Amino acid sequence: QVQLVESGGGLVQTGGSLRLSCAASGRSFSRNFMGWFRQAPGKEREFVASITWSGGSTYYADFVKGRFTISRDNAKNTVYLQMNSLKPEDTAVYYCALGRLRSLLSAYDFWGQGTQVTVSS
Repeated sequence: QVQLVESGGGLVQTGGSLRLSCAASGRSFSRNFMGWFRQAPGKEREFVASITWSGGSTYYADFVKGRFTISRDNAKNTVYLQMNSLKPEDTAVYYCALGRLRSLLSAYDFWGQGTQVTVSS
């Protein structure tokens, strides 16, 4: 059984940085994408970034390009999301997930519990 555990969220001022981590156990080899999604209060969950375990290909939502970087450490089964130049609109609960496609929410079967990111203005 796959388990995903996020960490690294918190409170930061506008323009600050945070690094989220997602530790995975019980790999599923039919699912090659590790993704980060976020959900703000009253809004739907949305795609942020994803990376493949195999080749390390990365994909980003337009609103985070140039600010966020996703990376992985295969030896540690851990995926990271480095978030720079944070804005108040980045405030949300961030989830990591394991799935079959790069950005389609319904293609992700395993989810972490989420970590809160709050950006103050």
